[in-house]
This record gives sequence, C-alpha cells and structure tokens, in this order.
Amino acid sequence: MVEHGVVILDFGSQYTQLIARRCRELGVYSELLPFDTKLATIKAKKPVAIVLSGGPNSVDEPGAPIRDVKELLQVAPVLGICYGMQLLAHELGGKVERAQRREYGFNTVTWNEPMEHLPQTQKVWMSHGDVITKVPPGAKVIGESGSGHPAAMIANDYWAVQFHPEVAHTEMGDDFLKAFLFRFCKAERNWSTQLIEEHLLHDIRERVGKEKVLCALSGGVDSTVVATLLTRALGPDQVKCVFVDTGLLRKNEFENVQVMYKELGLNVLGFDARKEFLGELTGVEDPEKKRKIIGKVFIDVFKKAFSKVGECTWLAQGTLYPDVIESVSPRGTSVTIKSHHNVGGLPKDLGLKLIEPLRELFKDEVRKIGADMGIPKKFLWRHPFPGPGLAIRLIGAVNEHDLNILKDVDAIYIEELEKNGLYEKIWQAFCVLLPVKTVGVQGDNRTYDKVIALRAVTSTDGMTADWYPFEPKFMAHLSNRITNEVRGVNRVVYDVTSKPPGTIEWE
Repeated sequence: MVEHGVVILDFGSQYTQLIARRCRELGVYSELLPFDTKLATIKAKKPVAIVLSGGPNSVDEPGAPIRDVKELLQVAPVLGICYGMQLLAHELGGKVERAQRREYGFNTVTWNEPMEHLPQTQKVWMSHGDVITKVPPGAKVIGESGSGHPAAMIANDYWAVQFHPEVAHTEMGDDFLKAFLFRFCKAERNWSTQLIEEHLLHDIRERVGKEKVLCALSGGVDSTVVATLLTRALGPDQVKCVFVDTGLLRKNEFENVQVMYKELGLNVLGFDARKEFLGELTGVEDPEKKRKIIGKVFIDVFKKAFSKVGECTWLAQGTLYPDVIESVSPRGTSVTIKSHHNVGGLPKDLGLKLIEPLRELFKDEVRKIGADMGIPKKFLWRHPFPGPGLAIRLIGAVNEHDLNILKDVDAIYIEELEKNGLYEKIWQAFCVLLPVKTVGVQGDNRTYDKVIALRAVTSTDGMTADWYPFEPKFMAHLSNRITNEVRGVNRVVYDVTSKPPGTIEWE
C-alpha cells in the first residue's frame, strides 16, 4: 500500500474507475474504496485527498448511499463530483432538489472567477437530474452550467463540481484535477513505472522469501507480466509456470507463446489438455454452461499439472485492480461479474498461499511494466482475448471441426489487419462462427456452408465501443481470402453494432 495518495469513495458511478486512472496518470497514487469504508481504514492510508464519486441516486431518496462527510473533512481535503457534490451540500447544511431541467451529456460551465488557466467557458460532460438550490454555509458558487445551475462550489476544505472532470468528453478535465491535487491539496508525485516496479519487486521478495511459486499462465498479457516480474524478483528456480493448451486458443498460439516464454527466461511446463476440454464441451450450446465447464475442467487439469511441477508454497495470479473493484459492489457486497474472472478462480484445496502482484494496477500500468522488463510490444498490445477462448466465439455447439474453421479465419483476419497497418488502430477484432448455413456458388458448384461474422471495435477502456469503418477495398479482399482459403465458409458478414446497445463479444 502506498501512503499519501488519493482515496476515492465509490457511490456507484460508472466513471469511478476513471477518477483513479486520471490521478495515477498525473503521478499520484489512488485507491478506490466502497463509500461506507470505515473512517479508521481511510485514516490509516494517510490520504492527501479524498474524492466522493458520482452515483445514480438522489441524496434524499430511501436507500441512497450516505455517509458523514464532516469526519472526512477532518482527514484530508475533499473533492465531490456530481453525486459527491450533492452529498456535500446535503450533509453540510445546503439544499438539493429535483431539477426542472435535467442535464445529461455535453454542457458548459462558465466560471465566475478565474480557475487556473481553464477557459472562462468550458465544455464539460454532465449526468444529473438534481440541482443544489442552496449552498452550505461557508461555500460559494464559482461556476454555473448552461442552464444556470450551480456547477462548481468551493470552501476552505473542499471543492465540488457537478460535471465529470475524469471523462475524456470534458475539455481540460486533467487541468482541473491538477489544480485540485497540486494547488489545493499540495500533493506530491509518488507514482511512476519505475517506482511501481521497485515497490512490486521489494514486496515479492519480502513476502515469498526462499519459498517456491506456481504461476498459472494463460498466454495473455497479465499472467505473462506476473510470471516475468516474479522471475525477475526470485529467479527461474523459484518460479514454476504452467501453461495449459485448452484447444480453445488461437491457431498455433500454444506453440508460439511458449517460444516467447523461453526467450523471457521463464520456467514453463506446457500441458496438453485439448482432449479434456473438448470432451466436456462437445454438444454444449449455452454460453454460461460453456464458461462453467471450462472453469471446472481448468481446475481439474491444473491439479494434474500441479502434481508434476513439484513442491510450491505460493500460487500467483494475474489479477488486476479492475478485477478487484468489479468483484465488490459500491455497497461493499460481493457480486459475480463473470464466471471466468481471475478473482478466486483457481482451486483453494491446493493448500497454496495466493500472491497477486498486479492487483493494485490498471492495464496500461501493467503494459508499461511489461515493456520495461523487455516483453515485446507486439505481445503487450495484443487485442483482449476472452478467458473461455474461442468457445464463446463459436455460437452453438462446440466441436473440433468448427473450432478449426474459426482458427483459420481468425488467423487470416489478424494477418490482414497487421499487414495493412490496422491492428493497432483497433481495440479488439475477432471472428464469430454462426450456427447458420447459406447457399453459395464456388467453382460452378452449389455449396451450403457456414457464415462468418467479423467484428472490429474502437474503444479506450472497453466500457463503450464503436465499430471500425473499414474501407470497402479492404473488406472485399478479406472476404475473398476467407471464402477462398477456408473450407466450410461461403459467406462473410460484418457486425456494425456499437456498445451499447450490443456487447463487444457476442456471448
């Protein structure tokens, strides 16, 4: 745990994680906690600032998340955002009421007095249906929205804004946060890739000592960085890795990734479990059943692999901070987000102690550490790949024949994206094999074969996404390659659904 950072109390906003990311990007450690975290826990972290996030509730409705903000003001300066601003007003003697004119989406703030070097009229992103009609004693309004509502107020020990400075839509939102952190709170920069890596290496050595660690590798960025970090800290004799071939990886993935692992100096046992996974998945159509079967089989296979590795005391996992956050609701109650999530995903009856070196980090921080340790950029910036693998990109029953079709199409798709300089412009690209056959004509013969759907989206964090507008010439060439080179496919379609309303993956 890093002291003298920012504590962010989560009141349920979809943007809360972004606040933490922005603070860290500005060089100040931040930590996200449920809104009702005990005061003693907050004090123990010695925060330089406390942020009250936004949220979907009204402060005066039954069941709304409420806490005493006066005690927080005794610990550190406070920034209230959206619901956080309304909570400050509500708890400190002001008044909050339903707005006759709600403000959602783009808006403006006109500053009544200069705010750093922000423009007098600033474009911002708002999302609220309530308005402060009376500010608390000792506070003053210093900014108004386009509708004339109080959009910013300050007092001796807090700032509060009705807009969201953390989202990309807000003009110069980082400048506002800099003013709060460095001018108002006198924060010091205590978070950088070098400091993170030193902190992690020291923590690993202190916790593990001379004991041995077992690391479960998935072929993904997170587990690879964990294994490399542990090996850097302890050496390959102390860190033993298991990489399971589920049969659900991309074409030649198992072999290619193992070559990279060897180059990184990792001590890896490759375990072929294709028969076990495909045997259990054969004929299964429901996506949630697929996930549960994959999770169960992986645990069974991992136990077998563990027996071949030898004595270990620790089990390492590539859990990230968003995994930890999403596994606990803003009300502090455990929730299941995905059945293949890293958190708690591996067997407890192995009798191993758990070590998760990356659990304080976001994905971009993990990638920076990986780059510093020499992991190739091409690997670090690969598109996200789902835990259940190709099983959920094969709509309908899982079988080896269709998996091979999907692998062949996927290989062509990724190859063409890289060849045309498109891969790094896209957040995620993949193929989906549909349980649909259509009539076609190939070589003057009638065919009745499968349909492949292509998906490519742009995004910054996966929370929202837009479909990528490929040039028609590229799509024509890609479709021609797929239908000519992959037997069993005679039609290619492209998914033009954004998120929302759709999700990125189909299942």
